[in-house]
Amino acid sequence: MRTSVRHACLCRIKAIPCILFLLFFLGFSSESEAQVLVGAARTELYYPLLKGKQIAMVANKSSVVAGINTVDALVNDGMRISRIFSPEHGFRMNAEAGESVGNQVDSLTGIEVVSLYGKHAKPSAGDLTGIDLVLFDLQDVGVRFYTYISTLTYVMEACAENGIPLVVLDRPNPNGSYIDGPVLEKQFASFVGLHPVPVVYGMTIGEYALMVNGEGWLSSGVKCHVQVIPLMGYTHQTRYDLPVRPSPNLPNSNAVHLYPSLCLFEGTLISVGRGTPYPFEVFGSPEMKYMAFTFTPVSIPGVSVHPPYEGVLCHGTDLRDYSAKNPDGPKRINLEWLLEACRGWQGKPGFFNGYFNKLAGNATLQQQILSGKTEKQIRESWKPAIEKFRKIRGKYLLY
Repeated sequence: MRTSVRHACLCRIKAIPCILFLLFFLGFSSESEAQVLVGAARTELYYPLLKGKQIAMVANKSSVVAGINTVDALVNDGMRISRIFSPEHGFRMNAEAGESVGNQVDSLTGIEVVSLYGKHAKPSAGDLTGIDLVLFDLQDVGVRFYTYISTLTYVMEACAENGIPLVVLDRPNPNGSYIDGPVLEKQFASFVGLHPVPVVYGMTIGEYALMVNGEGWLSSGVKCHVQVIPLMGYTHQTRYDLPVRPSPNLPNSNAVHLYPSLCLFEGTLISVGRGTPYPFEVFGSPEMKYMAFTFTPVSIPGVSVHPPYEGVLCHGTDLRDYSAKNPDGPKRINLEWLLEACRGWQGKPGFFNGYFNKLAGNATLQQQILSGKTEKQIRESWKPAIEKFRKIRGKYLLY
């Protein structure tokens, strides 16, 4: 059975005003984007919920509609945005991955910005004082270790504990056409993976919110009053190229498609190109001298400050033409790149670091690689848990 939240969303769908659709069309460039209407653009569904309310908004630079930041658009339309909650990278997205971001006042709107990263990952009761409704609008990329779904979870918990409704403005998943990777085991839960889902889970962030709520994954089993404003013109097979980068080190669709495969390298001594113009489009290290392609990471303020191997020539693999060669996008994680890199390390110690098991969501994958398991053997070990997850996922799909 679908959740009642889903039925509430779908039964409220109305015709889209022509002018709104035109504005959305002009705001994006690719054909796929022109055919998809994001939740933030469907103002006829959620503006009535906002009228007269004091609103807190979870947003960043990826929160756009018709080329305008959703917060700016709401302020321009007279909505009372009292507070902005920003995830990893900050609201205007000028912080690199893992960088601590403090509270501040947004220079464009004058609205207080509360960081939800680091030690303050969850809104406090004080943060929500005077707030009538929380509006969530972040562009996820559909990968377990991408931290926006962890931010979503903590916001849901805070809303549930303080009796405040949450409205999620849904957005497409650019990696939404497949499910792959090991399912996280409970003992490896962290901010880069809170729930028993595969690395690539094939759900929009709105569907994910319904699953977290419906499966009782919030702390102490609390339930959040959540409503999803659905997409129009989207299925999980829709090719969707993001109009803006979702975070500083995912500069384009090619990097977004490669991210599920290459981010596992962040748990090794291999660079994924942070500190270059093409992060998550290349990988390599100074040790991989047998590879012809080279790159040298440098410090880039606001993107990659002091990246791995800063100023050191790295040899590796250039994947910048990956999307051109795979126009339909990836169908699964490419595990062979990781296996080849480990073999190329030629038994030297320290290929993996302490972060790898958190990214993998288990201790098994590292052991399998070190013991010489093939990609086929590793994939076979994932199947039972993935099939169990598919049954859970199916209860919450909106598209």
